[in-house]
Amino acid sequence: MKLPLTKSALIKNTLALSIAVASGSALAGANHHVPDFKHGSDRYFNRVATFPVYQNLDAASGDAQDDTTAAEISAASQDGNVVYYSDSPKGRVGLINIKDVQAPVAAGFIALDGEPTSVAVKGDYLLVAINTSSSFTTPSGKLSVYSIANPLQPQWLANFDMGGQPDAIAVSPDGRYAAVAIENERDEDFEDGIIPQLPAGNLQVLTMRGPVSHWQVRSVDLTGYAATAPSDPEPEYVAINDFNIAAVTLQENNHIILVDLRRAKVINDFSAGTVDLFNVDTVEDDVINPVDTILDRRREPDAITWLNNWWMVTANEGDYEDENGVEGGSRGFTIFSPFGKVRYESGASLEHAIIRAGHYPESRSENKGVEPEAVLSGEFGKQNFLFVGNERANIVAVYKAGAFQKPELHQLLPTTIGPEGILAIPSRNLLVVSSEEDSADDGIRSTVSLYQYGYKTADYPQIESDPKQLIPWGALSGMVADNHDANTLYAVPDSYYAQSRIFKAEIAKKGPAIIKQAIVLTKDGSTVDYDLEGIAQRADGSFWLVSEGNGSSRPNLLIKTAADGTVLEEINLPAAVIAKQKSNGFEGVAVTGSGDQEKVLVAFQREWTGDPAGLVRIGVYTPASASWSFFYYPLESASQGWIGLSELTAVDDNTFVVIERDNQQGVDAAVKRLYQFSISGLTPAAEGESFPLLSKTLVKDLLPELNATHGWTPDKVEGTAITKRGEVYVVTDNDGVDDASGETRFMHLGKLFK
Repeated sequence: MKLPLTKSALIKNTLALSIAVASGSALAGANHHVPDFKHGSDRYFNRVATFPVYQNLDAASGDAQDDTTAAEISAASQDGNVVYYSDSPKGRVGLINIKDVQAPVAAGFIALDGEPTSVAVKGDYLLVAINTSSSFTTPSGKLSVYSIANPLQPQWLANFDMGGQPDAIAVSPDGRYAAVAIENERDEDFEDGIIPQLPAGNLQVLTMRGPVSHWQVRSVDLTGYAATAPSDPEPEYVAINDFNIAAVTLQENNHIILVDLRRAKVINDFSAGTVDLFNVDTVEDDVINPVDTILDRRREPDAITWLNNWWMVTANEGDYEDENGVEGGSRGFTIFSPFGKVRYESGASLEHAIIRAGHYPESRSENKGVEPEAVLSGEFGKQNFLFVGNERANIVAVYKAGAFQKPELHQLLPTTIGPEGILAIPSRNLLVVSSEEDSADDGIRSTVSLYQYGYKTADYPQIESDPKQLIPWGALSGMVADNHDANTLYAVPDSYYAQSRIFKAEIAKKGPAIIKQAIVLTKDGSTVDYDLEGIAQRADGSFWLVSEGNGSSRPNLLIKTAADGTVLEEINLPAAVIAKQKSNGFEGVAVTGSGDQEKVLVAFQREWTGDPAGLVRIGVYTPASASWSFFYYPLESASQGWIGLSELTAVDDNTFVVIERDNQQGVDAAVKRLYQFSISGLTPAAEGESFPLLSKTLVKDLLPELNATHGWTPDKVEGTAITKRGEVYVVTDNDGVDDASGETRFMHLGKLFK
């Protein structure tokens, strides 16, 4: 019979006895299982490789390179040299040879007769949970066991009927048991997805002693415990400690259950509870504005891990909306004792750290924000770390965490889109993150990323907002250095965000650049919504900005603002030029001179109607005469997609540098370059005349720098700044973390111009 939580003394005695029996030792003698966390760590994880899993597609099996494939949950062979990942879309388990961690190699796949939901490894055995359900009301599945005595050549050995739809698998540290969460997930389209929807889920316990033929399965009933839909538990995730106690999350039921695997019995359960959140964004209005409050939000944990043998940590993603329309998911993580007491609650602090890193997904503000989905504890060296994967922010937060210390944010690791699984391989100082989103048409591919521990500095982030403030930012699309302060830069975001602004950042000698201020643009006292693509600072400290038009409703504008962001003037193109506009318009701006000698140069991204193929305009605006004239700039030829300009920066009064790039990403990225040109001795021509053709010189191929952190190569290299010391910086546009990884590269290229 379930013991009510109000009988705390009886619960504690029962749980302590179960732990002692399961561990085979007195509770007091088990303290050696708790690591010593007194020693700090000054070592970091850095990404060493990104493996796109489409490389495991096989033309001989009828696969095409643009087929949808995915890496969701990963496991590793005993020696840590082979990674196995579940590939639900293809109904396979993929293999990656990571013996050389900097050069992972596709190693084929295991074809299955159902949908793999999770994988785990016990010694020389690979366990694969397979969903074979024909419908939500007739769930079925099995656990397939493969020999991996040769890790690269798995051999099928046996199947175990799971009696329902399996989800997560966990193997006990001693290898005696496996626990499989049988979710029997609900149909979200049936009666608005409200539970209960039978049949109920349960936990299957596999005792793994002797040969596989001797292994036995026992079922643990999980009904009757949760206050929400007690007849329909939907176990989501399971983790096992050294005492063979399994912690199981019932996500939709907002509940946690502890099971003694030796006896296959529930020994405790408790509600995951609720949390109050302060300073979060709950409105999807194209502005990151973390000023809202959410009270009494159900945690609804997804993944769970044992921080040690005593505390459990949940990733509170949320996955349910009740009959009153109230959603769960508290945007953070929680540390619980085995008796259900909250030892630590992250609240909104995780989301705030992600906002400062430029990874906040504004388009998810009305839902569950960053959606922490994965959580894992792992010990590297003498330091225990907690890894929290955020599905919508595409980032893994790494915390120093121990039994008697408040978790301390150590670093943030960028991923590709939709990080689903986190795997630690401490024997090789490796962390493995599998990201599931895959769309070849959009240039997005599912990947497995490898991060190695032991570096003295962290590669990421390269730019972030002030840790002492909460300044949201993202989608940086233009940049310029301050005329007088060599350590100050300004950057602008594009139309992904409303309420246009200028970010003021400080360059650090070590570590990331720091955004110190957001200067909101105003016109006649109201905010404005531009598609800012370039910024240049005038001699008096005010700015020229360019806003890109869309070819119809939004015009291409040259904008003059005061240093405080007040819009002073909006300048349009001549009517004859506007008649030729296309959607790819203004992309960069530079200024030379002052007073009557001031000249403003504007880069057009691609050809407009009537422009010769491969020639794009560089506009010259003369404020003194309010007149426009033009040069032609020659673009490279594209092997895929298109090539255009995305920045324009002044080197001196006659010399300028542009970013020339294609619109390809990942392995297809080919052209990401800095070119320079001179206008010395040339006179721009008015519309209707013959434009002089500029001559360009390659300054730097940016691809090696973009690939130096071993991630997915971005397409949008958007901003360049040259400081008064001649130091060159380049930044990428992260597209507001919308169908994009959210990773921003801020690269210091040194002195490129004499």
